[in-house]
Amino acid sequence: MEVKILGTGCPKCKRLEELAREAVAEVGVPVEIIKVTDMDAIMAYPIISTPGLVINEELKSSGRLPRKEEIVAWLKESKG
Repeated sequence: MEVKILGTGCPKCKRLEELAREAVAEVGVPVEIIKVTDMDAIMAYPIISTPGLVINEELKSSGRLPRKEEIVAWLKESKG
């Protein structure tokens, strides 16, 4: 499974990465977390503002910090 954090490194982007790592640890599945900081790469997704969260190439959240519980649910849904 692949999780991407879309953002240029702002405090919210860093917090989203922390939340994602906590959620991954809770779910206990092997996940590769990738930070995407290049604006061209970020704009390849249907995102209006950062931070963004992509799980297995599906945009799950943008422009806000989702709760850890939301991320856990998305991870469980994506591992199928």
